[in-house]
Amino acid sequence: MATIDSVLFNENTSEIIKAKKYGQNWPVVYIINSQTEAYIGETVNVSTRAAQHLRNEERRKLEKISFISDDNFNKSVVLDLENYLINHMSADGKFVLQNGNMGMSPHNYYQQEEYKKTFSDIWGQLKNMHIVEHDIDEIHNSDAFKYSPYKTLTVEQYKIVDSIIEILLNGKLHDKRATIVVKGEGGTGKTVLAIYLLKLLAEANNGGIEIDFEMDPGYVHIAENLQKLKGMKVGLVVPMQSLRGTIKKVLKNVRYIDPNMIISPLEVPREQYDLLIVDEAHRLRQRRALSQYPPFDKNNEKLELDNSGTELDWILKCSKNHILFYDDEQSVKPSDIDKRKFRNLQHQPDTYTYCLGSQLRCLGGNDYIKYVKDILSNDPPNSICKFDNYDFKMFDDVDEMVANIQKKDKEYGLCRVVAGYSWKWKSKKTKEAFDINIDGSKYRWNTVNVDWVNSTNSVNEIGCIHTIQGYELNYAGVILGNEIQYDPEKEKIVVSKKNYWDIPGKTALKDDNELKEYIINIYKTMLTRGIKGTYLYVCDENLRYYLRKFIYNFR
Repeated sequence: MATIDSVLFNENTSEIIKAKKYGQNWPVVYIINSQTEAYIGETVNVSTRAAQHLRNEERRKLEKISFISDDNFNKSVVLDLENYLINHMSADGKFVLQNGNMGMSPHNYYQQEEYKKTFSDIWGQLKNMHIVEHDIDEIHNSDAFKYSPYKTLTVEQYKIVDSIIEILLNGKLHDKRATIVVKGEGGTGKTVLAIYLLKLLAEANNGGIEIDFEMDPGYVHIAENLQKLKGMKVGLVVPMQSLRGTIKKVLKNVRYIDPNMIISPLEVPREQYDLLIVDEAHRLRQRRALSQYPPFDKNNEKLELDNSGTELDWILKCSKNHILFYDDEQSVKPSDIDKRKFRNLQHQPDTYTYCLGSQLRCLGGNDYIKYVKDILSNDPPNSICKFDNYDFKMFDDVDEMVANIQKKDKEYGLCRVVAGYSWKWKSKKTKEAFDINIDGSKYRWNTVNVDWVNSTNSVNEIGCIHTIQGYELNYAGVILGNEIQYDPEKEKIVVSKKNYWDIPGKTALKDDNELKEYIINIYKTMLTRGIKGTYLYVCDENLRYYLRKFIYNFR
């Protein structure tokens, strides 16, 4: 079993640790902290490492060092445990971490899963010692954990980071512009990668990129390149208000990140940037089906664009370099930019395109994501598919589905019901009114627009697409409304414009095929929010009967 020793962090620390069992020549993980800040590291000689940290001006302000050791530790284990603690302690929120996020990449090693089981025991010891505050399950459900800039990257993600840094440095050295498009479906880690890059570049600007003798040689050249990028003005553009608010809240206590770096597209023309990172770029808007036109027109006028100017045009004009995280299958409104604009952009000579392919959210993996697409397409699967690691079920009774989601919420937390825009939003005008009526079962739409997922009463409400896009749930309950149906004569899924209540959206659309594409995208997005499972209720009887061929019934 792992043991944790703590001593004061001062000029005597190195000698005190040297006399302890694992003070020299043994892999350990250590935490140095004051009342408000902490640094987490790993080493094979904690006595020597402590002396080195005392020569660091920032580290010298810290007051106590705790080191975690075990007879069974090896170098791979402590690298993994270090990553685990950085990721979880950043989300725990007790300390502002002095760590950078270089080198946060996965390590596979012998008996890794067995070792990982001991990490939660170590966390329990740290909690008993008041070094951390929250339980692991609480942390895993928090936005601070899901959007942490300290997330361990996959090999695929880290290769993209390496390439992006090379492109930006080459552009700086040779005065070149670059547009980088990173494509990926929901759950492939686009938002995490956008936040990671923001933190990395903010560190570079503030001299926070450290290179030392214990750094993995594979990452040294990235760190050296980052040091040369110092001085770039960087912004993170997040089109969706709710997600933008959540990210600002998560990053408010992260070193080097100013909340003003996280902006809406409407704020872009206020300044000129060296780099704009755009999350959910498919939600950038064009001048169609907007709720308000004057702010949009004012920005076009300021940038000397006519009414065909889009939020993407603003970003291209106001920044020398751009990183666009994009998925055209998550475009859910007619005001979203036409995907042809992105296709044209990708064919420009100064554009680089990368793809994220690994499913990181959904335990059903890429197979489940593909299956959802297939059952909603005109080319459905030949037979029903069962997912061993994913709970995908359909209900015949909407109340039963809602009750089961609420039951899952008590068990896991973060389980919510969402629906397509198939009902008028009466409760916006009369709070006591019910919006949704399904065979006598009555529900209200979300009463909160920003951070609805974490709001007090959300488990008793029905969220719309705008409350959920960019977020993840443990279980998602999805109601397919009467705007999506099955035509048994045509033998295909169809949409009903009269049952779709996004008034600005459907007024702007003249093409029924375009409307169908948006509605299908909405449901694909909703059906891929759940980490552990997705429950489904279908209003249209013909569609319910059709989907029974592909989805197991509950019970």
